Amino acid sequence: MTEPDRQSAEGHYYRALDLFSESQYAEAAEEYRRAIERDSTFTDAMHGLVRVYQEMGRFDDAIPVARQIAECDPEDILAHTSLSILYQRKGMVPEAEAEANVARVLGWKQELKKKRPSGD
Repeated sequence: MTEPDRQSAEGHYYRALDLFSESQYAEAAEEYRRAIERDSTFTDAMHGLVRVYQEMGRFDDAIPVARQIAECDPEDILAHTSLSILYQRKGMVPEAEAEANVARVLGWKQELKKKRPSGD
């Protein structure tokens, strides 16, 4: 990806944040999608898109985006937490519990890394 692509992606991302804060969800979703088109690894924009879709009640649209985040960064706790919430809202309890467990284990791993003395 080129620097102009990243700058363009960030521009769309910041416009999306502004639109989201004004409850203009459809417009925010479009800006988040544009940011992701320009940078397919821009997980902050993906998280934003998931959040907008949640606000809009579009859980079936949010789930693949949250999965994409987890594929880009398997240790992203928020991706797994979002999937758990989305599955729960759809009544998919076993899937929700499985994602909650993944998020919990990732959280524990992060805590252990923080508590390890340096030099190990």
